[in-house]
Amino acid sequence: MLRDKVLPSGIGHTTNCFLSVEGTEGDKAYLMTEDSEEKKNVKTVNQLAHALHQNEYLDAGCLVRVFWPKSKCALLRDDLVLMDSPGTDVTTELDSWIDKFCLDADVFVLVANSESTLMQTEKHFFHKVNERLSKPNIFILNNRWDASASEPEYMDEVRQQHTDRCINFLVNELGVMDHTQAVNRIFFISAKEAVNARIHKAQGMPEGGGALADGFQARLFEFQNFERQFEECISHSAVKTKFEQHTIRAKQIIDTVKNIMDSINVVAADKRVRSLEERENHLDQLEFVHNQLIFLSEDCKKKIKLVTKEVGAKVSAAMTDEICRLSVLVDEFHGDFHSSPSVLKFYKNDLYKHIEDGLGRNLADRCSSAVHASLQTAQLQMIGNFKSLLPLSVQNQVNELLPYHKFDLSYDLNCNNICADFQENIEFQFSLGWTSLVSRFLGPGNARRALLGLVDPTSQFLQPLSVTPTMTNAPGLAPENTTQEEMMMYLTTGIASLTSRTSMGAVIIGGVIFRAVGWRPIAIALGLYGLVYVYERLTWTTKAKERTFKGQFVDYATEKLQMVVGFTSANCSHQVSQEMSSTFAQLCHQVALTEKNLEESITILNKKIELLESTQNRSKLLRNKATWLENELDIFTKQYLQPSH
Repeated sequence: MLRDKVLPSGIGHTTNCFLSVEGTEGDKAYLMTEDSEEKKNVKTVNQLAHALHQNEYLDAGCLVRVFWPKSKCALLRDDLVLMDSPGTDVTTELDSWIDKFCLDADVFVLVANSESTLMQTEKHFFHKVNERLSKPNIFILNNRWDASASEPEYMDEVRQQHTDRCINFLVNELGVMDHTQAVNRIFFISAKEAVNARIHKAQGMPEGGGALADGFQARLFEFQNFERQFEECISHSAVKTKFEQHTIRAKQIIDTVKNIMDSINVVAADKRVRSLEERENHLDQLEFVHNQLIFLSEDCKKKIKLVTKEVGAKVSAAMTDEICRLSVLVDEFHGDFHSSPSVLKFYKNDLYKHIEDGLGRNLADRCSSAVHASLQTAQLQMIGNFKSLLPLSVQNQVNELLPYHKFDLSYDLNCNNICADFQENIEFQFSLGWTSLVSRFLGPGNARRALLGLVDPTSQFLQPLSVTPTMTNAPGLAPENTTQEEMMMYLTTGIASLTSRTSMGAVIIGGVIFRAVGWRPIAIALGLYGLVYVYERLTWTTKAKERTFKGQFVDYATEKLQMVVGFTSANCSHQVSQEMSSTFAQLCHQVALTEKNLEESITILNKKIELLESTQNRSKLLRNKATWLENELDIFTKQYLQPSH
């Protein structure tokens, strides 16, 4: 279009910043940058704006102004400014680009590569332009069409494909024109051929010397056709682009003003007569609001109590169910387990955190949605009841004044404190040992006493056994807080005493058994007993200890968590109560504002009667002015904005 190779060009990404081309009256071309008033040689544009030259690389959002003699390009004679962008795929700052360089644009020219298709980045750019400008004028140039000559058998099909996609983009995606207009905005050209032909012509040589492939004349003619339509579009769109939206907006404002003035004129005459009656209505309404507020306040308080009670029951039931499923949650925990106290301490802390997070998450999944639904329903009912006390203008805004945000209950379980006293026992216990057998048949509590020789397993009452005279607690029970060393002392003494009393019986029974079955079965039984012990001892691994630890923890934590069910449900009920009380307070505040407004309205009604007559007269005057402005805008639209036929 400039009829010479002025701006950076070539394959790949060539332009790294914005370039504007403006006309100058002189015969000498030059350029200027944003940060300097110095007039530089136009040939330095390739060093400044070419993406392949890095010595003076400019940011993509910078602008280089090129001043080209109007005598060399007729397009520039009417103060036309051409703006060349660095491409839509080199940065994400499209919004700032559009605001800085494109808001005043009359025509956009999308130079697409006909060897591919329209790119999504190019479409995205024009979608953003279309959001800011109303139906921008767009031309699409499918450049490098000379490449189609290498495959003439597909030329027509490719051209039709490009045309269909471009029309669909302009008509259906952007909606900036109809199908007929879009057909005349799509061109297939070879810019390189066109500039070569014009350079040759300027040097007195035939235009055909710039041809790159067959079909040169058709492509050159299409480029010239594009230039003609481009110039025509520029001349028609400059005024339309700058003033059409302002004119439409002005007409909308005038219509609004006329409607308002008409409404004021009609209402003012009626209100002047009815103001006294209106004041009486306000007094009645004020009394009604006051009485209803007392009644609704009591109803809302009852509703708050009911909802909080339901929430407490839901949380209590859900937490009880989750405690019953505590073993599943504990089994899901995986950590580095070891029986050493230092490692076990960290393992416990991680387990406590897992249990606390898991219980909180499960309770939220089970309760939060139901609680939020109940809370929102109650809030909507409260708002619905209070709406009748509010004026219509506030009724339409009450949902905005009281947003129903997502309400989440907070379950403060604090497992670290709840399980602080947990003491595990992961020492090896032989399943066929004396201690395990007694525990299995009598239970852990009775087994402890039985091992100390203090319980008759067939009785429900504690029966002190006779012990050796050396025991200090001979006739009584072993203390509940007996240490392990003391318990072993009791056990050893008891076994010795028991052995001394029953040794003769054991010898007799052993003799009878030996005579009855022989020594081989006895040896086999003892061997199997030993093998079971060895097997259990070998399988007492870290995993087995961890399983035992988890089982003990589940039993302990279940008991402790059941103790805080009531506290947790009460805490959740309190949260819901606070949320509903907040809504109730906001509604009361709105009602208070309504009462205040009613009182103020009653005060100013008398003054309003005096102003209504003057308001009616002024509304008529403004209505006439709006009609005159509308006629002036219609004349301007017909003269400058409507296309000539």
